[in-house]
Amino acid sequence: MASVDVTVARPGATTLPRRRIRWGEQLVHAVLFVAAAISVLTTLGIVLSLLLPALEFFREVSPVDFFTGTTWAPLFLDAHFGVLPLVVGTLMISFWSSLVAFPLGVGVAIYLSEYAAPRATAFLKPILEILAAIPTVVLGYFALTFVTPFLRDQVGLQVEIFNALSASLVLGIMLIPTIATLSEDAMAAVPRDLRDGGYALGADKLQVSTKIVVPAAISGIIAAFVLGFSRAVGETMIVLIAAGQLAQITFDPRETIETITAFIGATGNGDVPTGSIEYKTIFAVGLTLFVMTLVMNLISIRLVRKYREVYE
Repeated sequence: MASVDVTVARPGATTLPRRRIRWGEQLVHAVLFVAAAISVLTTLGIVLSLLLPALEFFREVSPVDFFTGTTWAPLFLDAHFGVLPLVVGTLMISFWSSLVAFPLGVGVAIYLSEYAAPRATAFLKPILEILAAIPTVVLGYFALTFVTPFLRDQVGLQVEIFNALSASLVLGIMLIPTIATLSEDAMAAVPRDLRDGGYALGADKLQVSTKIVVPAAISGIIAAFVLGFSRAVGETMIVLIAAGQLAQITFDPRETIETITAFIGATGNGDVPTGSIEYKTIFAVGLTLFVMTLVMNLISIRLVRKYREVYE
């Protein structure tokens, strides 16, 4: 038999001798630390780039008027800086697109995880992910030139040329691959024993899917929902092209609206003088969007942890 070298501590020693330094492991550790540091520093840089001009903006405009005002016209001679119409428009687009994406995304995930054969899954998942690769500017013009005329001529809805409904429908379709993929991964991680236990008790496939698999994977599904909602909040080109640029407080999706990202995309095109109050408005609404997204992520983390404790 081959001899094995064993390190034995000296009599009276409290610890074993230190192992030889492995420079390869130290290099890997350093590279991973640099990667983590770059991501943190990039986030801090983004926050500072938003915060400093926004603070200059709030020295000239009252934060109370900004967050409670109902009129948004920062580029007019008689300027108004009430951001509520943009916030309402952003949340309305996100809400209606979520009504499209959430049930369809979970339905696709259930089919791929529980019903589809392996060959069908291997064929359908790449096709589904192609949908997520379509440029959003193309989807925006699809909403404007196809969905809106279809709603007006075929469905009979009296929608404006630029409207929140067509933008929400196309945005919801765009979110389906994200929600379906993440939800299907969460369902695939559910132990097979839970499914077998349900079948042993006489449950059919639908009952096992909806009453066992989905509740057991609820933390991952919630994470997919929040990621999809956050992406809807941050979408720019679809809403800029299809929803319009009329900042108004309305809950009718047939009307023209403007979102925070649409304002940033339309205003930050170089026509606004750098350093002006109009220019600083871009950073103020950008900071507002950043805070909204941060709050949603914090809420999602709490929900995921809560349900993960229940089902683990």
